[in-house]
Amino acid sequence: MTPDEILREIRSLPQEALREVEGFVAYLHQRYGGRRPATQPAGSELHDERFIGMWQDRDDMRDSTAWVRNLRESEGVK
Repeated sequence: MTPDEILREIRSLPQEALREVEGFVAYLHQRYGGRRPATQPAGSELHDERFIGMWQDRDDMRDSTAWVRNLRESEGVK
């Protein structure tokens, strides 16, 4: 099941069942410490994400290191 399918199924549950889901999720976090898998799930490619390339037309960000340095200097952050 994909995460979207799981969410769809959860959203279709009655209120009482949602409380049980919340309790079970809390139990899983306690048991596993909220750890994330070390690898990305199959089919989740970073280059397919919509945010990749969102600043490609920004001339002021061609050199991202210089842009961050200038931003930090202007904000007084070292």
